[in-house]
Amino acid sequence: MEKCILHSDMNGFYASVECLYNPKIRMKPVIVAGDEKARHGIVLAKNEIAKAYGVKTGDTLWQAKLLCPEAVFVAPNFDRYIKMSRLAKQIYYDFTDKVESFGLDEAWLDVTESLNLFGSGKDIADKIRKRIKNELGLTVSVGVSFNKIFAKLGSDMKKPDATTVISRDDFKQKIWNLPVRDLLFVGKATDKKLNSYGIKTIGELASTDKKILQRNLGKHGATLWEYANGLDKSEVSEYNSKEPVKSIGNSVTTPKDLIDFNEVKITLGLLCESVSSRLREKDFLCRTVQIGIRTTDLIWIERQAKLSHPDRTAGELFKTAFSLFKANYSFENDLPIRSLSVKACDLEKSDYEQLTFNEISQEELNESLENTIDYLREKFGYFSVHKGIMLTDEELWENPKSHLQDV
Repeated sequence: MEKCILHSDMNGFYASVECLYNPKIRMKPVIVAGDEKARHGIVLAKNEIAKAYGVKTGDTLWQAKLLCPEAVFVAPNFDRYIKMSRLAKQIYYDFTDKVESFGLDEAWLDVTESLNLFGSGKDIADKIRKRIKNELGLTVSVGVSFNKIFAKLGSDMKKPDATTVISRDDFKQKIWNLPVRDLLFVGKATDKKLNSYGIKTIGELASTDKKILQRNLGKHGATLWEYANGLDKSEVSEYNSKEPVKSIGNSVTTPKDLIDFNEVKITLGLLCESVSSRLREKDFLCRTVQIGIRTTDLIWIERQAKLSHPDRTAGELFKTAFSLFKANYSFENDLPIRSLSVKACDLEKSDYEQLTFNEISQEELNESLENTIDYLREKFGYFSVHKGIMLTDEELWENPKSHLQDV
């Protein structure tokens, strides 16, 4: 039996929830935005009225104000969004136990085994839309297809409050003329690269030799070719199932632009300490360290390197992270930095740690020291122990822990 997958996307979710809690702004252009003082000043969500002005998610606040001077700007209330997301999931679970979240506002549902109970995939999608509107006061767009990728594409094709069906028989006619950037996991950099090869539509991607894509884009290129040709076979997770942890990381948007290596040292040191602490908490070691660099023009760069052996100490993470940064960035030629991230990848449980005899004593000392620091910070607060280098720039990290975000 062919799969029947739904993708539900709550329309302008954050903004819609804010309008629900404050009906006075419902008929106005509403923009949910980050804290400009904390340099998170970008558009997180907008309602349909603001969208009509050309406001896009990810726009800076000054861009949004230029496009829509009458906009009502609202700070995000994540407790509300989490609550509404859970209520929506309870509705999904009435139709299937195979529900996989894709952020707070999106989810895939495998309703293959529910068709005999509730009707066709379109029937189920329409029932979900009606219940969410009547019970939660929100609208959703739902894509219906035979795989996850096309179901997601369907939910994006018609908004708000719509059901779009993409079948095996008509997917070429419906989606192959769409821009290749509309395909899930085709980001800005991949879109630009594909365009440089003359690949501008999903159909052109599907018609390109798979080996050429793999040679130029690696494994990701081959995967995108399969997606474009309707060959995605990924499963929808069952209720309460947990994905294995693949990486642990933190990112930070800095209180000011970073313009020299000392400021980067402070920031990377803070990030590495946080990642190291989380690795110990979850009893993981990592084999690879990845850094992310976002410049003031919002260009994102990622680089990674293997460790000589599995590790989780802040010192070892920092040594690798800072070496990566120096090898890939020059303040003389590149723009100032707006945000940084550090991620520990290729994780394994510490039970499997293998060290040489020469490494054991030093590793044990480093681990013991950092466990002690974790204990002191947990008992007496973060500022009870921190590196002396942080005192060289108190403006940069007046309250460091409040800026960190998990990635």
